Amino acid sequence: MTDINSPKPAKTPAAPKGFARHGRIKVQSKASAIWGLLFKGLGLVLGATLAITGISIWEFSSTVKANEIVIAGAEAADINGPINMLLVGSDTRAGMGTAYGSETSTLADVIILLHVSADRKNAVALSFPRDLMVPWPACPSTSNPPGPGYYAQSLGQINATIANGGPGCTLLTVEQLTGVKIPYLAMINFKGVIEMSNAIGGVDVCVAEEINDEYTQTYLKPGKYTLQGKAALQFLRTRHGVGDGSDLARISNQQTFLTSLVRKVKSQGVLTNPVYLYSLATAAARNMQLSQSLNDVGVMVGIASALKNVDLNKITFLQVPSRGGLPAPYSGRVMPIYEQANVLFSKIANDEPLIIAKANTGAGAVIDASGSPSPSPSASSSAAASPAPSASSDVLPDWARGTNGATTTCSG
Repeated sequence: MTDINSPKPAKTPAAPKGFARHGRIKVQSKASAIWGLLFKGLGLVLGATLAITGISIWEFSSTVKANEIVIAGAEAADINGPINMLLVGSDTRAGMGTAYGSETSTLADVIILLHVSADRKNAVALSFPRDLMVPWPACPSTSNPPGPGYYAQSLGQINATIANGGPGCTLLTVEQLTGVKIPYLAMINFKGVIEMSNAIGGVDVCVAEEINDEYTQTYLKPGKYTLQGKAALQFLRTRHGVGDGSDLARISNQQTFLTSLVRKVKSQGVLTNPVYLYSLATAAARNMQLSQSLNDVGVMVGIASALKNVDLNKITFLQVPSRGGLPAPYSGRVMPIYEQANVLFSKIANDEPLIIAKANTGAGAVIDASGSPSPSPSASSSAAASPAPSASSDVLPDWARGTNGATTTCSG
């Protein structure tokens, strides 16, 4: 409060003409003020993003470690060498209600061996038919407290190994079959497929022949679609609606989705976009189980970086050669064609390229000669069938069934 009896301060003498007591402040323009606010806003957003990312990494690591998979006899992996990782899609419906079937089912619906070469110039995703009959190794118990485990079996369906000893048992089975040491394992459930397809804004697919599958509630007319959420899961699960209705046809149909996914990831910089990565990481943490070797953020970043620079036509999608027509009690199942399958297994074990001269989709998919982009606003342009590579020892024989990341295929 001012004292009215206190003396008034003396007036400051005026400055002589031609001299300024202080620098004259320039009046700020409206545009400058707006840009200033924008930069301040961006600074706040950046700061908040960094803070959230730090918390998210901690939460992600904590969640993943709480659900990690222990692999019997696992050895330390070298992220700088060849990368081998088993991807398992579990059909478990636990906690998802009756919309997806029985909640007691636990089978390996999808089994894919991902290999990235040490020089980061080639990659292959090798699919194993879920009905494949193979020898089972002895698997340790995953119960708590530990039980006696499971004995080796001369022949059994590969997708049932997960019910016997968990996803680690599926990994041991694939290792025994292929002769490939696989240090990394990731398992995803139905809900994870839904959330992760939402996280990247859907995947563009084309349908050449109408899909009318009441089992998975998949009803699609010929055309192009951007699938995400439940629609993406239904498309990946459909078997009766594509090709000859076999699991082999379903694999070809899944490769239509997966090759499109790879093109989107590479063309839209998903692996370097923090928004996409954050969404994918949170969806993965909630719905995936990872091996101890894979629960480190640095290892995940290393694997993503390894895939980032591989050319699309050097990312090959194959399925294990197999044959049906088995007698009872194995009717409806398939067996590996070992003389062909061992060629693929040997190349992966020796880190040799697996290249196909041209797409050989088999039942369930056809090549999209047009290669035109989906009309959806969120769709990315997809490449037409890529030129066949020159003949060399790297190119697989004509029996190799599959496609590559640069070739657009349609469900059919």
